[in-house]
Amino acid sequence: MMTPHMARRDPQTLDQLLPRVLARLAEQSGKGQALVPVWNATVGPHISKHARPHTLEGGTLVVNVVSAEWAHTLSRQQESLREQLNARLGPDAVSALVFRLE
Repeated sequence: MMTPHMARRDPQTLDQLLPRVLARLAEQSGKGQALVPVWNATVGPHISKHARPHTLEGGTLVVNVVSAEWAHTLSRQQESLREQLNARLGPDAVSALVFRLE
């Protein structure tokens, strides 16, 4: 029996649910490392070798990069990356990306 506060929804796959759970975990803990699987799936293996999520606080995802060149390259792609991440994590999960050298 369903309680009044439980909404009935269409079933979702783990692939649909996991990114949102990881985003919530990362936001609550401030540790962006929880987003590594989502980051890797979003950016692909080449970028993920050079950039890793570090923290997520207040919607700002801080990403560690291996060089200034990678920071510059990813900064130019920031809006596209943010949109792709939010498509996986939920609307406005990431409001800004900041790239910093490791």
